[in-house]
Amino acid sequence: MTEAPQSTFKRVLLKISGEALMGDQGYGLHPPTVERIAREVKSVHDMGVEICMVIGGGNIFRGLAGSAQGMERTTADYMGMLATVMNALAMQSALEEQGVFTRVISAIRMDEVAEPYIRRRAVRHLEKKRVCIFAAGTGNPYFTTDTAATLRANEMACEAIFKGTKVDGVYDKDPMKHADAVRYDRITYDECLSRHLKVMDASAIALARDNSLPIIVFSLDEPGGFRGILAGRGTYTTVHG
Repeated sequence: MTEAPQSTFKRVLLKISGEALMGDQGYGLHPPTVERIAREVKSVHDMGVEICMVIGGGNIFRGLAGSAQGMERTTADYMGMLATVMNALAMQSALEEQGVFTRVISAIRMDEVAEPYIRRRAVRHLEKKRVCIFAAGTGNPYFTTDTAATLRANEMACEAIFKGTKVDGVYDKDPMKHADAVRYDRITYDECLSRHLKVMDASAIALARDNSLPIIVFSLDEPGGFRGILAGRGTYTTVHG
């Protein structure tokens, strides 16, 4: 049996969009895709890394889109939060199928399906090597799951946020549309904000900057990419101070 490589991080937060769980579908959950991401998380968990997760809800309902279509913004945002709980439960099921003990922790109380968010309890779960999936955003409307991810990463004393996307880092323009797009190896928080690079929303980047929390942007579609970066390999962009 080969020994697992050592990670450069002890505790991290993985942020993925709800759309990452759709696979090639236009809506909802694609179970094989959820299972594939769960295997990626397990491979990092097997390295001894403590992992927490935040998953968006855009594959089911996006509050901002509902608001744009005339729905009252607060109601739309709460509906989006409930969508993130559904995604968290799906990921919990997939991880436990892989033998990884997992807790879904919701910012909105729904005791039959998830634990309420209590910071000290969540930290204890991580210390016991359980994966914690933080659901329902911050529990407040007008805040995105990007902001929730940065908030929880700070509260859990994570060493970095890993933002899983469809591309292998931060580019000066959309690499899906522009063949001459240039990828950054490192970029500062302020450069992200001033150039309006869509890494995370401005509130999340500012919160990360104020607490010197690095954001590592990598491709979730690259098999073994998450584990590779933690082992010191791979292609990614680090957003730093």
